[in-house]
Amino acid sequence: MLFMIQLNLFLHVKRLLLSTFVLLFSFLAIMSAVRLFIFINYSSQNIENYPDLLSALWLGLRLDASILAYVMALPTLYLLFLWLIKASWIVEKSYTVLQYYLFIVLMFISILLISDVAYFSFFSEHITLMIFGFFDDDTQALFEIAKKNYNLFIIILSSLLYSGTLFLFIRYLFRKRPLNSLESSTLKQSVFFLLLIVAIGLIGRGSIGLFPLAKDIADVSDDPFINKLPKNGVYAIVDAYDQYKKSKDGSYDLIKMSGYKGRIEKAFSLHSKSTSSLSLTAHVRDTINRDNLLANLVKTTPKNSFLEKNPPNVVVVMVESFGLPILQYQSEEFDILRRLKKHFDEDTLFTRFISSSNGTIVSLEPLLLNITARPQSTPLAQSKYLNTSFKQAGAQVYRNAGYETSFVYGGDLSWRNVGSFMNRQGFEHAYGKAAISKALHVKSKEAYHDWGIYDKYSYDFVYKKLKNAKKPQFIFLLTTNNHPPYILSKEYTSKKLQFSKNLKKHIAGDIGLARKRFQDYQYALDMAGRFMDKIKGSSLAQNSVVAITADNNTVEGIMSYDSYYDETKKIPFYLYIPPAFQPKSTSSLSLTTYVSDINTSVVGSHKDIFPTLYNLTLSQRKYLSIGTDLRDTKALHCGFNDAGIIMAQDGGFKATKPKSKLQKECDSYYKATLAVTEYLIKTQTQVPKLSN
Repeated sequence: MLFMIQLNLFLHVKRLLLSTFVLLFSFLAIMSAVRLFIFINYSSQNIENYPDLLSALWLGLRLDASILAYVMALPTLYLLFLWLIKASWIVEKSYTVLQYYLFIVLMFISILLISDVAYFSFFSEHITLMIFGFFDDDTQALFEIAKKNYNLFIIILSSLLYSGTLFLFIRYLFRKRPLNSLESSTLKQSVFFLLLIVAIGLIGRGSIGLFPLAKDIADVSDDPFINKLPKNGVYAIVDAYDQYKKSKDGSYDLIKMSGYKGRIEKAFSLHSKSTSSLSLTAHVRDTINRDNLLANLVKTTPKNSFLEKNPPNVVVVMVESFGLPILQYQSEEFDILRRLKKHFDEDTLFTRFISSSNGTIVSLEPLLLNITARPQSTPLAQSKYLNTSFKQAGAQVYRNAGYETSFVYGGDLSWRNVGSFMNRQGFEHAYGKAAISKALHVKSKEAYHDWGIYDKYSYDFVYKKLKNAKKPQFIFLLTTNNHPPYILSKEYTSKKLQFSKNLKKHIAGDIGLARKRFQDYQYALDMAGRFMDKIKGSSLAQNSVVAITADNNTVEGIMSYDSYYDETKKIPFYLYIPPAFQPKSTSSLSLTTYVSDINTSVVGSHKDIFPTLYNLTLSQRKYLSIGTDLRDTKALHCGFNDAGIIMAQDGGFKATKPKSKLQKECDSYYKATLAVTEYLIKTQTQVPKLSN
């Protein structure tokens, strides 16, 4: 046998390469099937531009092929080396070596592809940097989510069947068979390897242009979902890791990414114009403080004698995954708002409002620190800034004003280092689920779910603290329900939710899981409404300002939208303001924006919450923030999401691709704001004194 291989070395090498090619070509079909699965299950399927869809599928096929070209490269170089050194005795063993190499590599790629599908089903995005945060989540809770939301037995069985089939197919392709052709000349053999290497290089690069195909995957359509189709899980995880590494090793440079490297003063000038009562079309003002750039971000609330004598309690609630678009289906048959509906109808509700990011921690931090979320960056609490006390933090401003400040989280304070981080951001107290259950004398068995304590108890804890307070309270609450695995309290009876034909048409994925998800959603909103019932039914109604918002709209993962950029990131910003504290109309702060109008035209995002609250509740207090008071009718109002989605007065759009004059202004404002935010984070020692 060894003699035969020696005589037919090239023929064996050629057979191994052809078997590898057949295997990878077959696997290319699997990768395309995964892309089609994403399209069929998570698109609206009301695609009108089929040429764009075909372009996206073709681009995706090329990207898949480029990955498999890299897989092909190693066997090619390995067998070329054996051919060059005439190592005939190794070729026989190579049949087995390549089988295991290809099985391991293709199984690894398969895991990435399936992980990407799972990620897409939740976030409606391919894998992003946030996936590395999963390692910091509660491992047991993640396992419980998988166990309760998915049939693990079927998943494990399917995985075993898939891996077994793949392995047997590889064994079949690489079986040893008689050679049926004659050895070719050395020249022909050399040409074969040369052409093969050139082909692998071109396919791997994917382009003959200046840049490789995968360097910057181009849009092929104005439909955002179609533009997501080409990318696959392998390139997604590579990009995510590259972003994660840069964020961790200090090479992350948002100022450069925003286009303001070496001209940060220009960013401050543009940002100052945007947040003032000037039009962006005016000449860029040169009156900014260039000696202390951060001083340009400092503002002072108006003098208000009533507030000085009667400081109100201020409560800010961030409801887990409280996306706004699903509320358009609110009805008697689909009463998802429950007790919260009454308060949304009675009080101030900003509906053209978007989250600063798509995850909890990456929305929580920007809101509390008065900044905007930084794209492609790890959370501050999990970075070198863990021990930094950000002087502009909202809780610190209220603490300087004489408030008792508390951070309340319905989960474990060890999650994402949130407890220790918030203790450095102006919060005198940080309470987690253990403190809540102890204060309310409830047993953990009946009060806890996989991610923390049921929302009912979190709200009861806040209410009790307000009732027993001896001084003005600033309380921030982060809830935990409306989160996988969507387990309801046994003492709660949900109201039946009947899905209309229109709703069913807009649900992507499993209807049963969507129903379970919406029931937990209903519970979370009902508990928020119950809390407001208690506030308004007590003396707290006279001296407590309550704001309710959300961290993100993760329900977008199972929904398709008629207007993607206008709806996908929308969350509510609700305000209850006691009658005595209702703002008085002035030249710049108009009462007209404070109406019970679900179609309010004011747009914004998390960065604007605290500036709005400061001016409602504090008298002559200095504060530093990136955002604007939503009542300021002369400032430019835009909502920013770190996924590059911007909300302008005339609609949402993708960053760098504005379509109107107003959107161009918001796009410029966004880039400047990113640069200013990064400068603020990196130069905390320069923050002006904010205490009065």
